Amino acid sequence: MSVSDGNWVDVGEDGEERDAIVPVSEPNPQPNLPDKPSLVLEVPHVSITAPPIALVETAFLASTTSLLWLASYYLSLVPWMRILFPLPIALVYLRWRGRAAWMATIVTGLLLSVLMGPYLSILFIIPYGLLGVQLGWMWRRGATWLPSIAVGTIIATFGFFFRIWLLSIFLDQDLWVYITNRITDLVQWFLGLLVNWGIVGVGVLGSVNLTAVQLVAIGVIVLSDVVYLFTVHLAGWLLLDRVGNPIPEPPHWVRVLLDEG
Repeated sequence: MSVSDGNWVDVGEDGEERDAIVPVSEPNPQPNLPDKPSLVLEVPHVSITAPPIALVETAFLASTTSLLWLASYYLSLVPWMRILFPLPIALVYLRWRGRAAWMATIVTGLLLSVLMGPYLSILFIIPYGLLGVQLGWMWRRGATWLPSIAVGTIIATFGFFFRIWLLSIFLDQDLWVYITNRITDLVQWFLGLLVNWGIVGVGVLGSVNLTAVQLVAIGVIVLSDVVYLFTVHLAGWLLLDRVGNPIPEPPHWVRVLLDEG
């Protein structure tokens, strides 16, 4: 037996090589195994910026609404600044939809409850918080001014009578009857002046009753709410377009009046 080129070779007595040649330097061949499939985890793209932005904007606009109500109340500017009260919450709805708008309304109510007390907080939520959600919902769906003003007028009128009811509970007196009685007395006094001046007859003094005065008062309240909602729509159309969230266009006659002005 001899070694040739690193292999063992079996050599017989006659010097001839035999058939048994076994390589010893090469490793034993491994069987061909199928390739193992590689495990690939595909993670879908998840935006991690939208929720923080939504929370920050909701908190910021809720605090802005609280400051508007706080400043207008203590500076006696409610008749002028009440046009702006529903707009921040409506903007939240336009940007981040209903859940964020309701969160902004609740957070605003909580802030006002801490700063000014529960009573004034409730007076903001009803009707201004509800108006903000309602206007944002209808503006996002492209509703025209007429239906959004009509629905908003219903909410604003409900808010007025809710305020009267709440004050009546605290004062233990029906303020609606009290107000209409004072209006009736004022009408009677004015008619008395007209009778003294000879403009109308004496019989007109007995034609005034409480029910008629109440109906006229309700009509005046509804008309004032219609005007208020119109001014809110006008302010929203002028302001929200500048921040990239426009509302539906006003009627043609409104655009004509603004262009002429």
